Amino acid sequence: MKSMVLNLPTFGFVLGTRAALAAGVGLLLSDRLSENRRRTIGAALVAFGAVTTIPAAVSVMRSIRRSRSRERESMVSRDRNLIGATRYPRKGDDE
Repeated sequence: MKSMVLNLPTFGFVLGTRAALAAGVGLLLSDRLSENRRRTIGAALVAFGAVTTIPAAVSVMRSIRRSRSRERESMVSRDRNLIGATRYPRKGDDE
């Protein structure tokens, strides 16, 4: 399972875009409001959710790339200062 860490503003932005899109679709499919008002509000929410999907996806992709680069940096084999260093066995390293 892959895990991804988003900062709070990015998470809120993605969540807000998804909620607006879902609310717009829900309004378009419901019969609660008058037809004209429902279509206007629903179409606006769907348009807002659809337009903001692209920046949200770009933000999430950047976050994924950043987390991958951090994983690579944290590997001991990539640290130039530790190349050639002796690793002494620790408790539990027995084969």
